[in-house]
Amino acid sequence: MSYDCALVVGAGAFGTSIASVLANNFKKVILKVRSVDVYESLLKGENSVYLPGQKLSDNIVPALSWDEVDEQTTGKIELIISGLPTAGISSFFSENSERFSRYFEQGVPLVSLSKGIDPITLELADDLFFDLWSQHRELFTFLSGPSFAKEIMEEQITLVTLAGRSRKVLKNVSKMLDTQYFKVLPSYDIKGVLLGGALKNVLAIAGGILEGLGYNHNTRAAMITRGIAEMLRFGKVYNARPETFYGLSGMGDLILTTTGELSRNKSFGLEIAKGRSPEEIVNSQRTVVEGFKTSKAAYLVSEKYEIRASIFEGVYRVLYENADPREVLTKLMRQPGKFELD
Repeated sequence: MSYDCALVVGAGAFGTSIASVLANNFKKVILKVRSVDVYESLLKGENSVYLPGQKLSDNIVPALSWDEVDEQTTGKIELIISGLPTAGISSFFSENSERFSRYFEQGVPLVSLSKGIDPITLELADDLFFDLWSQHRELFTFLSGPSFAKEIMEEQITLVTLAGRSRKVLKNVSKMLDTQYFKVLPSYDIKGVLLGGALKNVLAIAGGILEGLGYNHNTRAAMITRGIAEMLRFGKVYNARPETFYGLSGMGDLILTTTGELSRNKSFGLEIAKGRSPEEIVNSQRTVVEGFKTSKAAYLVSEKYEIRASIFEGVYRVLYENADPREVLTKLMRQPGKFELD
């Protein structure tokens, strides 16, 4: 192990799985948690709340308070992972800005795992972090790609994209995350990587709704294909590279979340198709469904910039205006035909 200590903020399923990856390369990985039940389960070597049955390495240790983080820190913290949902970034890091400013002044890089668009500010994760620390932009990186937490814990071969501004930081962080089963491919296209990670969650909800309504492979394949076309239109607004959407953080993640049984967003869509309300589903579980809030944000972005995004508009209507999913799908199918490249 070539590194001293890593700090992971947020012990949800994905944050915990990345902590497990880091445990291969760091002497100690500190998981900063909020909930007492998660903390107590981590003390027993398992996150039974979010990843039941998955054993954790002995060098992963939980901390409830910042005092406990400081007590657990051995050597220097060399990497920070933010496992917070997009909507929680501004409040958490504003409240703890003094501590994180110290880390950044020491040159400690941060990896954000967030996959969403803030429904209030319509900002992506990079904007939210850069608003707070514009002078340290080169230290922020953003990870996305086809990666179910449970399969990472099982050491299934996983490839993801890491986007950032600094070649040196990207190479260094990629090395910290690199294992025999987890491989990181660097990219400079932050907006493209973040958009792919955020928008595919909305399309995964659409995939779940379609499946729940009884539609199968033909319909899903059509939705994925047209969904990518709509994602590319969002990309133009943000000056993202088109090829990014055909890579791991775009097409790769989209295929996984619209077809995989472990997808929270797809499961959310399946429940919507059964007639349950979004609020009822969200309130009945602790895991965050990023696509729910992002569907509103994506709709507002499409309205603001006049982006033609029929699938995203349809999902918004179902989730926020109580539109009937089958009627929305029928309306989509009745749209006048356009040339494939339009």
